[in-house]
Amino acid sequence: METTAMKYEIKDINLAPAGKNQIEWANKDMPVLESIRERFSKENPLAGIRIAACCHVTKETANLARTLKEGGADSVLIASNPLSTQDDVAASLVKDYGISVYAVKGEDTETYLKHVNIALDHKPQIIIDDGSDVVATLVKERPGQIQDIIGTTEETTTGIVRLKAMEKEGVLAFPAVAVNDSRTKHFFDNRYGTGQSTLDGVIRATNMLVAGKTVVIIGYGWCGKGAAMRARGLGASVIVTEVDPVKAIEAVMDGFRVMPIKEAAPQGDLFITVTGNRHVIDVEHFKLMKDFAVVCNSGHFDIEIDIAGLNKMTGEKKTIRPFLERHTLDNGKSVLVIGEGRLVNLAAAEGHPACVMDMSFANQALATEMLVKNRGKLENKVHVLPEEVDREIATLKLASMGVSIDTLTPEMLEYLNSWTIGT
Repeated sequence: METTAMKYEIKDINLAPAGKNQIEWANKDMPVLESIRERFSKENPLAGIRIAACCHVTKETANLARTLKEGGADSVLIASNPLSTQDDVAASLVKDYGISVYAVKGEDTETYLKHVNIALDHKPQIIIDDGSDVVATLVKERPGQIQDIIGTTEETTTGIVRLKAMEKEGVLAFPAVAVNDSRTKHFFDNRYGTGQSTLDGVIRATNMLVAGKTVVIIGYGWCGKGAAMRARGLGASVIVTEVDPVKAIEAVMDGFRVMPIKEAAPQGDLFITVTGNRHVIDVEHFKLMKDFAVVCNSGHFDIEIDIAGLNKMTGEKKTIRPFLERHTLDNGKSVLVIGEGRLVNLAAAEGHPACVMDMSFANQALATEMLVKNRGKLENKVHVLPEEVDREIATLKLASMGVSIDTLTPEMLEYLNSWTIGT
């Protein structure tokens, strides 16, 4: 492990050439973010702003980090998940782009928490979070730094849930931007990005033929919709489990079978959790599963699957392929767990394709700019980016794809804005 005090902590700086190739490869599919980076380099809207970013350290995130630097920010980047770091990318960010990175693929919880505190030692004014661990640590353990915070941006549903809980309890002492709530984020990143990359991770880890299998999707939010759609597209029979009656009936009308997880447990060949909650697959469900059922998580934190409970039931645990562990249970059956129950698409694959992260990270960059421009003017609550930002990102994306759309005529605009014109 390479270390320089207060500079970086990565696996190997010599991996930088391979990482630079990956960053440049991703950048060709991120034209919206690139256009923002070009503007930032001219306008310097983040000049002198200290940023602590807790994200998946991937080639796509690297291009966000580059954009923030071009905007004038002084950033530190840490990993939001111990298995999502691409070590070559981390090395390139340090060597080629001069960005401080503290991330090593496979780092333990102690190292992760150390890196969270290193990020806070940077005395950030903006926090870019993915799961709200940095914000929660700041609020709970380092309240003296709250006065320095201009605001935070949050990438994922799980983190927004935590931020809204902080707001409700009156402990959110600065504005937060729920980037995940932007339409050009969750409609595309969560549905198409998570949908494809989840199945990609499953296939890489298991070499499973999905066609003909019964796949159980636990949770039918935008990520669940994407995973269900992709599993069906690969030929699976898909079961959805839900607690929300509206989402459940949507799943039914989308053509999926819906039932309680206790009923689905004996039927599933592959289980994918996408809820943002804890222990949605529990000990009682493992007992009901068929021999060699495969279990994975594509929510955020690794608590969606009760791994601790599974370990107590396990007589023997064996790694049979990279990122795939076989748990032989006391009842003689086996359960296969991908990526220790952590994000399957980043633990066993490469995460979302760059073209979809282009829009997500465009939202992040513009959210950061909005916080700085409105310093001291925003309420201490969870905000959503204005609709015009969504439209700007979508317009830029369409243009990069060579797609044109219609515009409203004056008569159409008049009709839409009038109550007097009718039948």
